[in-house]
Amino acid sequence: MSSFDIGIDLGTANTIITIGGKGIVINEPSVVAYDKKKHRVLAVGSDAYKMIGRTPEYIVAVKPLRDGVISDHETTEAMVAAFIKKVSGSMMLKPRIILCVPSSITDVENRAVIEAALSAGARKVYIIKEPIAALIGAGVDISKAAGTMVVDIGGGTTDIAVTSFNGIVQDISLKIAGNTFDEAIIKYISYKYKVLIGEKTAEQAKMQISNVYDPDENKKMVVKGRNLIKGLPEAIEISEKDTYEALKDLVEEISLGIKNVLERTPPELVGDILNSGIIMTGGGALLKGFDKYIHDAIGAPCRVADNPLECVARGVEAAFGLSEELLDGFEKISLYRYK
Repeated sequence: MSSFDIGIDLGTANTIITIGGKGIVINEPSVVAYDKKKHRVLAVGSDAYKMIGRTPEYIVAVKPLRDGVISDHETTEAMVAAFIKKVSGSMMLKPRIILCVPSSITDVENRAVIEAALSAGARKVYIIKEPIAALIGAGVDISKAAGTMVVDIGGGTTDIAVTSFNGIVQDISLKIAGNTFDEAIIKYISYKYKVLIGEKTAEQAKMQISNVYDPDENKKMVVKGRNLIKGLPEAIEISEKDTYEALKDLVEEISLGIKNVLERTPPELVGDILNSGIIMTGGGALLKGFDKYIHDAIGAPCRVADNPLECVARGVEAAFGLSEELLDGFEKISLYRYK
């Protein structure tokens, strides 16, 4: 990867950028703050994230990606351009950019991602599927003729895939992931305690006291929100049991997605997975007990990759060095050329 090669994991929750020889240089929320009166972008990334729920009506802090794909083209282009400018500075030569996308992305969505990168100043744009990037970033040799299964749980989508010999054999992309977990926690707390909490509070609860395998009622934390009946501020105490009840149905759906992929996978490769196990990547893999839950539900070993949050980004960075192999023997990575 040269100094003019930039890898972008354009995620629903976070955008991670790598640059040649330097590794990860940006890891910030995928958020844009926009001034509707002056029609201009005020901030992106961490600075914009701080504004969520704290701005006047004419300033909006928006997440331009939803379920792993672009939902707001203009703000996505502004965010990507700002991040690229931040890492490339005053470089005269336009960079090559490799972008990571969900495995189920459509041609229209693919085009939107490519155009966003080109508008932001890319010379050439490469696309790589998330399951492949996740496995490469986890240190798995995907060139062998052996079955490997990855469950990549990001902010907007969960990508489940079985790979062998540089290719995806079977896969599925579920619109259940980190953001869905947050929404489920908000909904459950509202229903049980009649207190409405915010996105950030739900995310903190997910990270601090989530347990989807053997929840402990004695492990608790205090959350603050608005009482839905009185309309007044209120602080309540919630436990691991609460987050378990909020998340259990979603966790089961991901488990069913894994079973769906395995049912369509050739038996020889399923046998390989029974030996090598299932690899979990992405922020959702950090939910306490999730790997144990999958092990019990599927019957195959399951492990969380080292540093799961950065697996996809590191795989994107490494993909430039493997591009000849992937392009020659693997259809899921495509090179788009524009004159």
